[in-house]
Amino acid sequence: MPMTITVFCASSTRIDPKHVEVAAALGAELARRGHTLVTGGGVRSCMGAVAEAARAEGGRTVGVVPAGMPEAQEAPDTENDELVRTPDMRSRKAEMDRRADGFLILPGGIGTLEELLEVWTARSLNFHTKPIVVLDPYGVYEPLRTLMDHLLAEGFNRPAAAEAVSYATEVGEALDLLESEFRRVGEELLEF
Repeated sequence: MPMTITVFCASSTRIDPKHVEVAAALGAELARRGHTLVTGGGVRSCMGAVAEAARAEGGRTVGVVPAGMPEAQEAPDTENDELVRTPDMRSRKAEMDRRADGFLILPGGIGTLEELLEVWTARSLNFHTKPIVVLDPYGVYEPLRTLMDHLLAEGFNRPAAAEAVSYATEVGEALDLLESEFRRVGEELLEF
């Protein structure tokens, strides 16, 4: 079943190229499976690589770009099939969330972390039932996982909140998890 998948990832050019390679592999496989990609619309680093690879495999890409973002920081990818311009960062995230059937998060900085935590919080509070998968082949988010386990042990998180996110180390595994969770939620809604 085709999905629209929002991918949150790095736009930093200072990262190890292995992360960009994972983003490109994700974009290509996502397109091969017939999914639509939504990103923050930047042309650099992982954000640009995931979209470029998706298009190279015939996939549809949507970029969502906020007004006022300095191009030196995040130049827009004008090759996207659709380039949506929003008034600010908050509306950018809201538009990316609105369009998503599921979220796939690659390693990134504080912006990516904020996006992950926002959709994770919304899911744990039942504002949405969209699947969330973190693709982390190199263990970048291991400290976050340790922190979340600690918060759970200390009673700050509920088990359901901790279980709202799945983790994968390979592209195929990440997409399999996203697709199966999407189907499961859809089947539950039909039964309801």
